[in-house]
Amino acid sequence: MESIHVSPENKLSDVLKYASENTRIVLEKGVYREKLEIAVPNIEIIGAGKDSTVIVYDDYAKKLDETGKEYNTFRTYTAAVLADNVRLRDLTVENDSHSPEIKGQEVALTVCADNFSAVNCGFVSTQDTVFCGPLPPDLIERYDGFLKDELRRGGAMKQVFKECFIAGTVDFIFGCGDVLFDRCEIRSVPDARGHGYAAAPAHSASQETGFVFNRCRFTHSEGVEDGSIYLARPWRDYGKASFIQCEYESHIAAEGFDKWNDTERDKTARFAEYGTDPVTSAQRVKWSGILSEEDKDKLLKNFNKA
Repeated sequence: MESIHVSPENKLSDVLKYASENTRIVLEKGVYREKLEIAVPNIEIIGAGKDSTVIVYDDYAKKLDETGKEYNTFRTYTAAVLADNVRLRDLTVENDSHSPEIKGQEVALTVCADNFSAVNCGFVSTQDTVFCGPLPPDLIERYDGFLKDELRRGGAMKQVFKECFIAGTVDFIFGCGDVLFDRCEIRSVPDARGHGYAAAPAHSASQETGFVFNRCRFTHSEGVEDGSIYLARPWRDYGKASFIQCEYESHIAAEGFDKWNDTERDKTARFAEYGTDPVTSAQRVKWSGILSEEDKDKLLKNFNKA
C-alpha cells in the first residue's frame, strides 16, 4: 500500500482528489480546516491521535449557497465518505458551527458507503453529528437533482465505529446503515433547547440489524440535565437500535426511548436492550424490548468480518 504523508500546510482535499486506490494517507498533528470528500475506494486515513489531528469545517443547514438555497442537512458535512472500503484511524472530524437551534443541523461525518470503519476517532458536533447512510428511500427520491448522486446512493451499507468518541445534542447518530458502535463513548453536550436524542434510526422493515451499540458508555458534559436525553427515537417507521451491555449516566431519561413527536412510530420502532439492570428495564417505555442471548449473539455475528 502506498503511503502519502500530509501536514496541515498541505490541502488534504487536493491529496484526496488525486489519490489512487490502496493508498494510506498519514496526517501529521494539527488542524485541517477544510471540507472533504473521500470518493476513492480502499483508502486509509491515519492521524496522530484523535486529540492531535482534527479535520474541521463549519457548514450548517440554514446557510445559503451561491444560488440562495439553504444547504440542507445533507450538504453540511465536514467529511463525506462516498466510496467503499474506507478506513479512518486516530483522528477527529468536527463541525464547529454551534447554535443548532438557530442554524439547524450540522453534520461532522457523512458515510454513504459500505464496509467503512473508524477506529479510535472522534466525531464532534451538535445536531446530526454522524450520518450513517444510505438515506431513507423517500429522501433519495426527494433530493434528486439537489444532492449529488453519490449522496443519494441506495443499497445495503455496513459500517463499524470502534472505540470512538461521538458528541452531539439531537439525533446525533442517524441514518439507515447497519452499524456497529463498539465500546464507543456517546457524549451528550448542552443544547439551548434543553433536551436531546442520541440516535435516530430510519431502517426499513426488511433490515434485521440496524444500529448496534455494544458496551458503549453514554456520558454527558456539564450543563446537560438529568433525564433530558433519550437513547433513540425513530426517524422513520421500523427504525432499529439495540443496546448491549451499555452504561448510562444520569442524563438518560428513565423511559429510554421517544416515539418522535406526534407520530405513531412507537407501533413499528424496534428498540431493545441487553444486560440492563431490572430496575432500569422496568422504567423503559412499554414498546421497547429486551434482547435474548440469542438475539445479542446474532446481531454481533453480523459484524464479525468487519
